[in-house]
Amino acid sequence: MRADIKASLRKRLGRIEGQVRGLSKMVDEDRYCIDIVTQISAARAALRRLEEEVLRDHVAHCVEGAIASGNKADQRDKIAELMAVISRSDR
Repeated sequence: MRADIKASLRKRLGRIEGQVRGLSKMVDEDRYCIDIVTQISAARAALRRLEEEVLRDHVAHCVEGAIASGNKADQRDKIAELMAVISRSDR
C-alpha cells in the first residue's frame, strides 16, 4: 500500500472513530432516536468510502500486478478474490 493511500486511510479512520465515539455519547445522553439513526447512516457511508478506497488501491496494485505478471493462475486467483469480497460487501 502506498504511503499516501495509508495516510488517507488513517485520516478517514480517525474521522470514523470520532463518529462512532459521537454515537456512543448520543446514546449516553438519550438523544433523539432519529438523530442517532442519521449519524449511524453517516458512519456507514464513511465506512463504504473507506472500503472503496482500499479496494481501489488493491486493484491498482495486487490485481494490476497479477495481470502484468502474465501468470494466469495468479490472475484468476486475484479476480476471484476480488469478486468474493465485492459480493460480500453488498450484503
